[in-house]
Amino acid sequence: MDPDFLALPRLQLADAALTAARAAGASYADLRIHRITTEIIQLRDGELETSVISRELGLAVRVIVDGTWGFASHAELAPRVAADTARRAVAVATTLAPLNAERIELADEPVYANATWVSDYDVDPFAVTTAEKIGVLDEYSGRLLAADGVDHVSASLYAAKEQTFYADTFGSSITQQRVRVQPTIEAVSVDPAAGSFESMRSLAKPTARGWEAVAGDEVWDWSAELAELPTLLAEKVKAPGVVAGPTDLVIDPSNLWLTIHESIGHATEYDRAIGYEAAYAGTSFATPDKLGSMKYGSPVMNVTADRTVDHGLATIGYDDEGVQAQSWDLVREGIFVGYQLDRVFARRLGVARSNGCSYADSPHHVPIQRMANVSLQPAADDVTTEDLISRVSDGIYVVGDKSWSIDMQRYNFQFTGQRFFRIRDGRLDGQLRDVAYQATTTDFWGAMEAVGGASTWQLGGAFNCGKAQPGQVAAVSHGCPSALFRGINVLNTREESGR
Repeated sequence: MDPDFLALPRLQLADAALTAARAAGASYADLRIHRITTEIIQLRDGELETSVISRELGLAVRVIVDGTWGFASHAELAPRVAADTARRAVAVATTLAPLNAERIELADEPVYANATWVSDYDVDPFAVTTAEKIGVLDEYSGRLLAADGVDHVSASLYAAKEQTFYADTFGSSITQQRVRVQPTIEAVSVDPAAGSFESMRSLAKPTARGWEAVAGDEVWDWSAELAELPTLLAEKVKAPGVVAGPTDLVIDPSNLWLTIHESIGHATEYDRAIGYEAAYAGTSFATPDKLGSMKYGSPVMNVTADRTVDHGLATIGYDDEGVQAQSWDLVREGIFVGYQLDRVFARRLGVARSNGCSYADSPHHVPIQRMANVSLQPAADDVTTEDLISRVSDGIYVVGDKSWSIDMQRYNFQFTGQRFFRIRDGRLDGQLRDVAYQATTTDFWGAMEAVGGASTWQLGGAFNCGKAQPGQVAAVSHGCPSALFRGINVLNTREESGR
């Protein structure tokens, strides 16, 4: 934990805010101090295009008055300001109370006094100079630019550090710190005569680790991948287009994580399922009347939501309502059995406890229900990706994520990828181009015949999951093994676009 964050007058601010809120008539109040540091570095062809460090610091107070939320925030960290912010939050709640149709009640949670949690990383990315970070990205770019057939290279780093302090009138007080990094590098090959190009991106994942995930080969084998990328890209340029139609697919974790995010992660957010996101992010086909009975997928489908997994982007010690991180089932043996919940929605669903899904991306945003690390579990036996491929006589092995599309109910979707390898008689046989797979959520997961074992399981994810109005952004990971799907509809994207 950074000493300068610990030196902030956290307890004095909490005492001032919570005391003022109660004196003004609040039955409940919480204070959140949130400091966020982000850095974005972007290079194109080894030339620096962007290098920006941003910092945000402030405090927020939520209150409940007569069963109605009130919220206010301020950028100045002073006890006088904290007390005034609490009174403004009470005034907001008092004003809104006559319009409130749903009384706010919080699910119970134990009190956590003086709790501290720090994410697991080796090197704080903000302890590394910007010059060193640019140097590593430049060196990676140079390796690719030196290869035949690579015309352009984009390289970037997004790093973030979040530090929070939370206190509430129940007696909890919690200090936390977490970091995350997202290194990205992409090679492009241009055909001027044809007026076309192809690209291929690294499979390195965004992760709740430090600088060790960017520099060196300890976390990600950059040396091997950067050496392989030009050859893979050259093969992709010459590869034939896919023949559209029902196709058996073996999908790598580097692609399948995104399908999980869109078709399971968002669909099992309870607020979405009961209509709270209908005006912006949509609803969900996984409505409460289907809980415990709907067949989401095949019997080999077991999906958990987890805020405790090592290096998960949504991993935390406690959420922004003071709820301790947990792991729980969303789909068990193909049946839909659980939702993601905060303290308000847990009470509305009739369960005893929130599963810790409250998060705000800024001191000036109210905490909302956000996604946990939603992950497909591996098989008990150590089935390898090669074992899954060996079961396919004619199909495609899909690697890496790219574009996606899904409807507002999280039901009809289409996904593409970075690399596609034809499978003939149980073996890989060269690359294909222009591949997209299309299905409904339940048909797709119902067609999952087998999953790989623990050795194939990887944690992918994204920094930019958007939700709510005003919009908020959260980082989230999704783990999964390789998986075999039968008879999935495949499209030729070039033919579909008319190119």
